[in-house]
Amino acid sequence: MSNRKYFGTDGVRGLVGKTPITPKFVMKLGWAAGKVLATAGTKKVLIGKDTRISGYMLESALEAGFSAAGIDVGLMGPMPTPAVAYLTKTFRAEAGIVISASHNPFYDNGIKFFSTTGEKLPDDIEQSIEAMIDEEMDCVHSAKLGKANRIDDAAGRYIEFCKSNFPSEYSLNGLKIVLDCANGATYHIAPKVFRELGAEVVEFACAPNGVNINDDCGATSMKNIKRLVLEHQADLGIALDGDGDRLMMVDQNGDVVDGDEIIFMIAKNAQYHNKLKGGVVGTLMSNMGLELALQDLGIEFTRAKVGDRYVMEQLKAKGWQLGAENSGHVINLNCTSTGDGIIAALNVLEAICQSGKSLTKLRKGMTMLPQVLVNVRFSGDNDPLLDPAVIASAEEVENELAGKGRVLLRKSGTEPLIRVMVEGPELENVTALANKIADKVKLVK
Repeated sequence: MSNRKYFGTDGVRGLVGKTPITPKFVMKLGWAAGKVLATAGTKKVLIGKDTRISGYMLESALEAGFSAAGIDVGLMGPMPTPAVAYLTKTFRAEAGIVISASHNPFYDNGIKFFSTTGEKLPDDIEQSIEAMIDEEMDCVHSAKLGKANRIDDAAGRYIEFCKSNFPSEYSLNGLKIVLDCANGATYHIAPKVFRELGAEVVEFACAPNGVNINDDCGATSMKNIKRLVLEHQADLGIALDGDGDRLMMVDQNGDVVDGDEIIFMIAKNAQYHNKLKGGVVGTLMSNMGLELALQDLGIEFTRAKVGDRYVMEQLKAKGWQLGAENSGHVINLNCTSTGDGIIAALNVLEAICQSGKSLTKLRKGMTMLPQVLVNVRFSGDNDPLLDPAVIASAEEVENELAGKGRVLLRKSGTEPLIRVMVEGPELENVTALANKIADKVKLVK
């Protein structure tokens, strides 16, 4: 992905009003994507968005670009990212487009694409779109312009899809759930899913106004949902992010349950019911406690690079079904073609119903190791990851951990930072070891 001009690991993203997130560029992007996709024969795409105020502007720009390329557009309004992936497949559209910057603040936005199979676009298609963007924009003859229509029942279709992934012999009657929708794309969907399955739902951050998406709420800000679970004496809390592809949970004690614990519970339940195919894919940041807990169950575990795109690549390569990032991107290919926060929550609730255990008890099969992350800003021409002193320090720490912990050094994909991560049995020791390596990184000029 490093040679891309516009596309990152998750589409095109940036600050609204600055290239590439401007009306002019996004219209050109829609046109370029339309020209490339039209070669496949099908001439229809679907567009969904989250609740950012800029979504209206960018939706109109995309619509104009696709129309100029002769592509029909189905407009779905606010819809979670995984809903767009699902509906693209069911409508047999050539592509699905999501206008969202996921868990970022409202002043950011982005455009990401799904193929007709509900998966992220292949690299070669993205490269073709990038090449077309640099061509001069034209317009098809008026008689061949793309048409646009509103898909009024999109939300209802997705709600029924979500409910169909929860076993019909169980209900959520008797469960009180605090639900945080991050003032994002799930605000009109997630509450209905859980209520219609029988749960008592306490809503939080389900009133978007265009600028409050992910603002002190959602899967990246757990303070409020922890408080509300305790205040309402709820059984658990479910926190989604702005576009609904990420899930974090809170147990009845107000303790956060992250993506590592979520995928462990799902995998363990699937294994118990003989429904587990293969192993589990995590990332370089997945807690070693997940690896050890799966090892105890005889479930194979492998690590991908950080990013749900790379988790998906590993799943497809191995023919497995379950993967996750500790940040809450949880993929279950038994149910969906991409990460889906609502579906992942339903998978956990299925395990709760089938086991008769609370979330607090269900998560006890895995012990999280203390994990310390130190970010070190760097400048200059030398790569700290290649510095002999840094390498030697990391090796020394790994030897000290003696197989009971891990060291991970990696560059940030968005900032000039080296991320130093150390995990092991004792927090105080792990903190000291992480700072020991970080001190060596700081010396690199």
